[in-house]
Order: sequence, then C-alpha cells, then structure tokens
Amino acid sequence: MLSEFVLAHTALLPVPFVPEISLWQAEEPIALWEATEAAGASQPPPFWAFAWAGGQALARHILDEPDLVSGRSVLDLATGSGLVAVAAARAGAAPVTANDIDPLSLAAAETNARANNVTINPVEADLLDSDHKYGVVLAGDVFYSREMAARVLPFLRRAAGRGSLVLVGDPGRAYLPEGLIKRAVYDVPVNEALESVAIRRTTVWQVTA
Repeated sequence: MLSEFVLAHTALLPVPFVPEISLWQAEEPIALWEATEAAGASQPPPFWAFAWAGGQALARHILDEPDLVSGRSVLDLATGSGLVAVAAARAGAAPVTANDIDPLSLAAAETNARANNVTINPVEADLLDSDHKYGVVLAGDVFYSREMAARVLPFLRRAAGRGSLVLVGDPGRAYLPEGLIKRAVYDVPVNEALESVAIRRTTVWQVTA
C-alpha cells in the first residue's frame, strides 16, 4: 500500500513554522529520493515528504486568521504533504479538497490528516483545466517551473474571477508572476539539504482575476 511506503520512509515530526501540526516527514532527503526512484522510473519526486516554505507560510497564515477559511469549501492545489489542507481543516474549513497528480502525495496527505485528527477529501487529478468553484483556493510553492506557472496562474485567476479567495505561498521561486497582492511575509525554517539555506523569506500573496 502507498501509505505503508510513506510510513516506512518518514517520521512523524512537528512542522518547524507550524508546530501545532505534525507531518510524516523524511529525515534523510537523499535516501528517500533514491528509494522513490527505485520504486519505478515513473514515480514523481517525493515532494510530499517535506514541509516546503510556501506551504508552511500558508498554513501559518490560515491558522492565525481562521476566518479566511472557516465554514468555507477549500481546494489545496498541488497539496504535496497535505500540510495546507490539514491547516485549513484545523481552522474550520469544510469540505477540504486536497488535490495532486501524485498518488503517493495523496497517501501522505491522508496519513497526515489522520495524524492531526482532521478530515480531507483527496482528489488525484489534473484540475488545471477545470472550473469547479471553491470558497477558497490555496496553493503553496507552485511557481517552481515555467511550465507549471504557465498552467497554474490562469487557473488561479479564473478561480478568483468566480469569487474564490485565492492565496498562494511563495519563497521567491523563479517563476512567481507579477501583479499579486501581498498579504503577509514570514521567515520560514526550511530543510537546508533541499534549499541550501536554513531560512526562506516567504510571502503569502492574493491572486485576483
């Protein structure tokens, strides 16, 4: 089972910037990367095993301002570990949809939701051409490649145009678009083996139509 792979390669640890949430996280990034590759060439990188800066900032922002999501439907796009989805559920959002194209990511997100006693709805699909409406759309660390940014931004702008509150967390990735509204800035502890630094200055942005 996918959840068994997650549990076999991670440890349940508090999130550095959001210590009230614990996630199953990789303690040895390189070893997990190698194990994932050994599981099959088609496996995506194990982004689900780490608390990335953008997600940590979004989770912190939501927990500090729960009225942003409380009582509203939430989509956590490219959920990864499920950190942001878990934070949204903790802050009173319902239902919370955790979306990713990686089945291991969704296994991790469900495992992390159980560890934090919340409920999320995992959806394995590419939603970027869809037009479902959510009260809030959240996306952490999605502007890491030109191709991803080119697909994600139109989706987020369409969501904002339908009336969704759209928030993204980004630590200055290369393809962050212009024209976003700054909502908060945090200095987020990150995995130095992955980021080459111990702290990333990370911004929560609002996307408008």
